[in-house]
Amino acid sequence: MIEAGILKAALPLRDVMIRAMLAGAYLAFVTTMAFLVAAQTGQFIVGAVLFPAGFALIILLGMELLTGNFGMMPLAFFAGRIPLSAVFRNWILVFAGNLLGSLIYAGLFWIAITDCGHVAGGPLADKLRALAVSKTTAYEAFGAAGMLTVFVKAILCNWMVSLGSVVGLASTSTIGKIAGCWLPIMIFVAQGYEHSVVNMFAIPAGMMLGAPVSVADWWLWNEIPVTLGNLVGGLVFTGGALYITYQHTPISNQDPASRPV
Repeated sequence: MIEAGILKAALPLRDVMIRAMLAGAYLAFVTTMAFLVAAQTGQFIVGAVLFPAGFALIILLGMELLTGNFGMMPLAFFAGRIPLSAVFRNWILVFAGNLLGSLIYAGLFWIAITDCGHVAGGPLADKLRALAVSKTTAYEAFGAAGMLTVFVKAILCNWMVSLGSVVGLASTSTIGKIAGCWLPIMIFVAQGYEHSVVNMFAIPAGMMLGAPVSVADWWLWNEIPVTLGNLVGGLVFTGGALYITYQHTPISNQDPASRPV
């Protein structure tokens, strides 16, 4: 994890942005697939089982995903290998890239599902409109309790999502990486927790399709608190916790496959 953080910090601006945009688009792709399958089968768990395919693409191709980087980048700083400014540089650039990639896919998806605005979009569009409301103004209706709820859901989300990035490092084989990252991602999706990058697509897409949600609703009642909650989940419960327990583990006590070469 520390070595991965060092490599991410060294990426030039162009590469960070391209990889972050692609990561946002990949998650948007699997979000529409998951909801399409859920609409077709009537079982959301089926979509949850299939959703990690997009995350596996991100892991295998070395893309830049904000939620994973929340858990991984600070370790390189804790170990004294990169400055704190490098951590924030990565987070800011990856946030921007994830958002841009998500919005590009949302616009293309709107064209594809509505025939450039000539049709309503069917059951999938209905689900996305309802989703945009449930992720924003539905929380607003509960006031401070709603804000705390969305924040906690974001913590729980990235406890698992950032763990998916870590477990993806546990194998050097393609199948091993896919299996490792699949499990935590499926767990988070099945329980409907809040993921900032998924919401960069899901809420704007619902708005494009006619959901009664404003840009202010999106950012105040979801994107901002969810990003902060994801930060806590990744930094505290994955990156921080693993760093504390493994930083002094002698090499001789580690599994041989995990020892640095």
